[in-house]
Amino acid sequence: MARVMHDRLVEWRRAFHRYPEPAWREFYTTSLLVDELERVGVDELAVGREAMDGEERMAVPDDEELERWFERARAAGAREDVLAACEGGYTGCVAVLECGEGPSIGLRVDIDGLFIEEAADEGHLPAREGFRSEHEGVMHACGHDAHMTIGLGVLEAVKESDFEGTLTVFFQPAEEDGGGGRPMAEGPYMEGIEYLLCVHVGLDHPTGEVVAGIEKPLAMSHLHAEIHGRSAHAGKEPDEGANAIQAMATAVSNAYGIPRHAEGMTRVNVGRVEGGTTSNIIAEEVSVTAEVRGETTRLMESMKERFERTFEAAARMHGCEVDVDVHSESPRADSDPELAALVDGVASGTDGVDTPLRSAEFGASEDATFLMEAVQEAGGLASYLVVGTDHPDSHHTPHFDVDEESLGIAVDVLVGSIERIAAERP
Repeated sequence: MARVMHDRLVEWRRAFHRYPEPAWREFYTTSLLVDELERVGVDELAVGREAMDGEERMAVPDDEELERWFERARAAGAREDVLAACEGGYTGCVAVLECGEGPSIGLRVDIDGLFIEEAADEGHLPAREGFRSEHEGVMHACGHDAHMTIGLGVLEAVKESDFEGTLTVFFQPAEEDGGGGRPMAEGPYMEGIEYLLCVHVGLDHPTGEVVAGIEKPLAMSHLHAEIHGRSAHAGKEPDEGANAIQAMATAVSNAYGIPRHAEGMTRVNVGRVEGGTTSNIIAEEVSVTAEVRGETTRLMESMKERFERTFEAAARMHGCEVDVDVHSESPRADSDPELAALVDGVASGTDGVDTPLRSAEFGASEDATFLMEAVQEAGGLASYLVVGTDHPDSHHTPHFDVDEESLGIAVDVLVGSIERIAAERP
C-alpha cells in the first residue's frame, strides 16, 4: 500500500470517527461519503432513497428523532442536496464503477455508529489525537468508520487498476439495528451482482490475520412487546387491576426458560424493560425489548414463535393483553467456499498478512446476510471477510479503537480479490 494511500485512509477514517450517527440518522456521514465519492469519480452514485427499496426499512426511529439528527447534520455543514435525498431517514449510498466487459462484483460496508459514550482519557488514541466523537453519547465502537474508509480505498484503487468489469459498493446504513440490509438487498443495485464481498475489521482477530469467509452467523430477530393491563389503586383496590409488571415478570422468566433446540444453537435475551408509574398504582403499560437468535434461519423463526407464545400466555394469566412486533431481523447466510478459497489465496500473498484463515465461525449476527442471500439465490457467490485489527478493548465499548495499519491490508486483500475474480472468471 503506497504511503499516500495510507495517509488518505487514516484521514478518512478519522473524519468519519469524529461524526458518528446511529441507524437511519447517518445524514452527515452520507454527505461526507458523497463528497469523497465524487472526488474519486465514480460512474454512478445513488444517494438515499435511490439506493434502496425504502419500503423494506426496519428499525426506523420516529419522526422527531430523525428530524433532530437531520438538523444536527445541517448545522454541521451537510450538503443540502444530500439532505434532500436522505430526508425522512433514507441514508446511505451506492457507488458504481464501470470498467468495461467483465464480472459484476459487489462490496458491502456499513456506516452507522452506536449509542456509547466514547472514552475521553489520554490513553484512548482518538481522544489523544483529537478525533474523538463530537456527538456525546454516540461513537464508532464497532469499526464502521474503518469499513467506510476501506470501501472508499477499494474504489479508488480499482479505478486506477487494470480491472475489467463492474464494481458496486454498498455503503449500507443501520446495520447495528439490523434495519438496513434488507432494503439494500431489495434495491435496484443488487440485480446482476455475480460476486459479493462483505468486510468487517477486528472481531478478536489481530492485525495480520485475515478470515477469508465466515461461517455460522446467527439468524436474529429483534422483538418489541407491549403489555397492556389495567391500572388500579395498589392499596385500596388491588384486585381491580391487571398488573402489566406482573405479566412482564412471568413472561421474561419463562422466556429465559424456553427449551434450547436439538438441531443447533439458539439464544434469547431481554435487554430492556420499561413501565409503571409509581409504587401505589398497578402498572397499566410495560414495554419489553428483546432478541432471539438461531444457528439457522429456521431455528430463529422457531425461537421467535416460542417467544411470542410465552408472552401471550403470561399476559392471559394475569388478565392482560400483549402485542409483539418484529423490530428487525436477519437470516443466516454462509460464505461460499469457492469464493473464500480465492480470497484466502490472495490474502496469503498480501504484505502484512501473516495468518490467513480459510474460514472461522462468526457467532454473532449481521444483516449483510440479506445481500449475501440475494446473490446466492440468484446463482452468484458471496463471502464475508474479517480483516484482523488490534483493538485495545472489545467491540461496543468506550475504548474501542482500530489499528490503522489494518486499513491498507484490507484494501489490498479486497482489491486483489476483485482483480483475481475478474481474471479467473470462466
